[in-house]
Amino acid sequence: MSQENTENIEKDNIQDENIADNQAINQPEMSVEEQLQEQLAQEKDKFLRLFAEFENYKKRTSKERIELFKTAGQEVLQAMLPVLDDFDRAWNQISKSEDEALVKGVELIHDKLKSTLTAKGLELVEIKAGDDFNADFAEAITQIPAPTEDLKGKIVDVIEKGYKLGDKIIRFPKVVIGN
Repeated sequence: MSQENTENIEKDNIQDENIADNQAINQPEMSVEEQLQEQLAQEKDKFLRLFAEFENYKKRTSKERIELFKTAGQEVLQAMLPVLDDFDRAWNQISKSEDEALVKGVELIHDKLKSTLTAKGLELVEIKAGDDFNADFAEAITQIPAPTEDLKGKIVDVIEKGYKLGDKIIRFPKVVIGN
């Protein structure tokens, strides 16, 4: 760099410092009371932000806790589903029996099991033969030629019942679709 450029840069720096000094002089210093009020406003802002953050945290944890309680028994209920399926199949055979005492006793046990599981939030997914197939609510395990024209693309048979816990499907119904 030339000496002339260096002198110009130094003059510019000195002018900038003088402008900053003049601005500082033109701005009156804040009184102690004003400084305290400004600090109070800053602390109040911090407090409000922290309070809002804490409220959001409480809402989020409360929502998570509710979800946990809703699905806490999900594993146990899923383990009970094969037992319920077996019981349904046994009930279908026992209900044909001539022994009324046996039929009545097993019916009471069957109804109690179903009502207990329903009380814990288990619901049957309502799907039957003839319904339109929707992959969001059922699992297609196979396709067969439709027995009638109106069953094309629809559910022909329900192989295994589906269940949901609250709004969440914990086992999709297994169905056969006509093509």
